[in-house]
Amino acid sequence: MTDKDAPPAERRPFAPARRVRAYENIVSQIEEAIFRGELRPGQRLPSERELTAEFAVSRATVREALRVLESSGLVRSKHGDPTGGAEVQEFSPDRLHRSLTAMVHLEKFDLADLVQFRMTVEGAATFLAAVGHTPEQLRRMMDAHAALAVAADRDYEEFSRADVEFHHTIAEAANSGLLRVSHDVVRGVVVNLIETKLTATADVRELMEDSCRRHARVLDAIRDRDGQRASSLAQRDILDHFSRFIPADRLAALESFADRHPLG
Repeated sequence: MTDKDAPPAERRPFAPARRVRAYENIVSQIEEAIFRGELRPGQRLPSERELTAEFAVSRATVREALRVLESSGLVRSKHGDPTGGAEVQEFSPDRLHRSLTAMVHLEKFDLADLVQFRMTVEGAATFLAAVGHTPEQLRRMMDAHAALAVAADRDYEEFSRADVEFHHTIAEAANSGLLRVSHDVVRGVVVNLIETKLTATADVRELMEDSCRRHARVLDAIRDRDGQRASSLAQRDILDHFSRFIPADRLAALESFADRHPLG
């Protein structure tokens, strides 16, 4: 039985909220109940009336707390639904993607920061995929690369979708849910940020063929269970792909990072 299938832990009664900024106390208590597993995805919170009594606050305060929880993606309210309260939501990487994208556009991070983070995450995922993949995972990676090669003979849009799937199969083969989510999110942010510039300044046909060749080398290292080589090739692939858009002073540091384990 998986954690998802396990029955939820018995929920502790909520404590009366503090009178000062009471809605924040309500948010905190409900968040903690979700994080402790007392409230599971798909489970409903008590109704607004029940929460009002349990927290000993006004209904307006409860509604404010539910609005905050809904905006953070933890619950979803169905207004007018007579069957119960707000529903606890499954985690979605889309929320992390939106947050990271917002931070980028607010100039908290630049492309060099994102490329460095992607090199770190993808390098780790590729290493783990190489040393720990199952035969079925290897088959999926090989199938994804074969589809990538076919897409390169068609158009860039189809190639881009196939490329996403190839990288996703590697992240899955790392057998780390956190790495997979981080990989998918940061890759999506980088691609959305720079893909238009990349395709406008490069020979798209050569870009696709070069990516296929590079991915084939990564896949060969994964098949050989050579984690260090696979990781280094993957990181070098990322850096070479985006290097033309990175300032020289930042690029030098990333070059050192990529070359810290020479391929020989």
